Amino acid sequence: MELRKDYILDRWVIIASGRGRRPQELREPDSSGKDLCFFCPGNEHLTPAEIGRIGNRKWRFRWFANKFPAVDILGNPDVRTDNTFFTFADAFGMHEIIVETPSKKKQLWDLGSAELAELFSIYKGRIAELSGRRSINYVAIFKNHGSKGGASLQHSHTQIIATAFIPQIVQQEADASGKPCRYCKIIDIEKGSFRRCFENADAVAFAPYASRFNYEVWLFPKRHVTSLADLTKEELSSLAKILLSILRKLKKLNAAYNYFLHYSPAGSDLHFHVEVTPRIANWAGFELSSGITINTVSPEDAARFYRGESEF
Repeated sequence: MELRKDYILDRWVIIASGRGRRPQELREPDSSGKDLCFFCPGNEHLTPAEIGRIGNRKWRFRWFANKFPAVDILGNPDVRTDNTFFTFADAFGMHEIIVETPSKKKQLWDLGSAELAELFSIYKGRIAELSGRRSINYVAIFKNHGSKGGASLQHSHTQIIATAFIPQIVQQEADASGKPCRYCKIIDIEKGSFRRCFENADAVAFAPYASRFNYEVWLFPKRHVTSLADLTKEELSSLAKILLSILRKLKKLNAAYNYFLHYSPAGSDLHFHVEVTPRIANWAGFELSSGITINTVSPEDAARFYRGESEF
């Protein structure tokens, strides 16, 4: 496994050939999922050693190292350059899986808000623990749902990849957010706009003005916090309630999706948030060649759908 930089651009990739050997239960959209499930109760011995669980013999959540990791803690995180154009490092880090329910028949949108709040508490704990490891500078937490969302297994789960580098998009957000926080101002504007999707006492969700994905949503705590660790129990619960409302709307579309957490790197002041990116449309030649997305669902129409004012 190796981290490699583009010849000229500040763009990085991870070369991880071993990931190609992982099970591909969702190769086809209509997969029946009748194959042996590595994440179901009774098959715990088929996963790497358990790191933690909630619940005893009848667990509700459990987490462990990814059997087919994209990064490896045994690597060397130092970046080197050979012959001017070949900049690289070992793909250093840790890759974990959180199984979100013992039932393969349930997806995250079928759970309750208290269970989602519990899941966010696990995220909080994993970020805290992994951030304290040698040379780890960022802990990426993300969920893939459905084959278009990049999921290879049907059983609902989250992935965690802790790395020595800070993802470029996170650093860009942190650098651009400024002081006072621009995202705080954006929240104040969008919660009263046609792009508002959901709001409660502690959190707000809106379809971003320049949405890249059909039905894309950003979810922010109203209070300026830089990480999950800064949220109170009540704020965590409010965040989970809105995320569940978003996911249940996506269930009506039977949409593949991703969501991911963006928190502040050390020394920065980025407003913590969650981005939900449904994977309904495929990016094609124009998007790949230009970096500009053609989105066929306006954020205003997406927000009307989430508010229940229109059908998809």
